[in-house]
Amino acid sequence: MHQRFRALLLAGLALTLAACDPQRVEKLEEGVATEADVRKQFGDPVTVTVATDGTRTLDYPRQPEGWTNYLIKIGADGKMSSLRQLLNTDNFARVQPGQTQQEVRNILGRPARTMPLALKQQEVWDWRCKPSGQESRLFSVTFDSNGKVVSTALADDPRDPSTGSR
Repeated sequence: MHQRFRALLLAGLALTLAACDPQRVEKLEEGVATEADVRKQFGDPVTVTVATDGTRTLDYPRQPEGWTNYLIKIGADGKMSSLRQLLNTDNFARVQPGQTQQEVRNILGRPARTMPLALKQQEVWDWRCKPSGQESRLFSVTFDSNGKVVSTALADDPRDPSTGSR
């Protein structure tokens, strides 16, 4: 019972944080905000990648409970150079057959879940999203045994009560 309560509490916290994201984004201006400003609004990133030119990329996935993944770049000058919500139709269209898992992760960020399909020797990654801004959807990418994209699909999110499925 204690574990279930803890899981519900964490899920509620994740939804609360995701709901606050638009207000957090509004407070950050490209070319003005610093990494400290970003961390004040979003907290510590899940990962930080430092490029050879000194650019820092901060990863803020909101999966599996939210519908967004944010990627924030801090230039070598310490100023925020971009703040992007990765889960959108333009990025979904960039995912093409033959791309590697890392290339897809670079486009969409961390998936909500990964599911191996042992008999088919494939793996499916899902991202929860709201491409039209309303109902929750799942964008799925299927990889072959070599970790290359085979196909993509966009479907109703079975966890969204408005779709009528559960």
